[in-house]
Amino acid sequence: FQWSSPPEAIERFKSQEIWFPPPQFYEFCRLCNFSSLEELQQFSSARALEGCERWMPVMLTAADGSIQLLPGDELYPEDPDYTGEKKTIMSTDKKVEDLMKEGGVFHRIVMKDINNFAVYVNIQAKYKHINPLMIKCDNSDYNSRL
Repeated sequence: FQWSSPPEAIERFKSQEIWFPPPQFYEFCRLCNFSSLEELQQFSSARALEGCERWMPVMLTAADGSIQLLPGDELYPEDPDYTGEKKTIMSTDKKVEDLMKEGGVFHRIVMKDINNFAVYVNIQAKYKHINPLMIKCDNSDYNSRL
């Protein structure tokens, strides 16, 4: 076990010292908005009464990677398969870069491989939540549309 701040954990992930799944990467990017536990506690206490929504990432497989689509993203389905009963598979022959250049409304985690994630968000978070900082593990630049 090792205690790390969120930015330290992300740096250790980028250098492949540790690994965590996409939802935790997303949450570490959100935690990077706070410089102290006290600041996080103040935010969470003030926000707690606002409510929450159910989330289910939807996987989109691309030619050279995959994207976890989150609510609010322009490619997120209107009726996501929360239970897996529909066995819906979203895929495209397009490359991740093309999907990013074509898009305009993002709430997604782009995964080029197991140690190469990037969070892209340009929507307003609901219920006074705070968006994650947009952190990526490679040198790709999809910021022209953000």
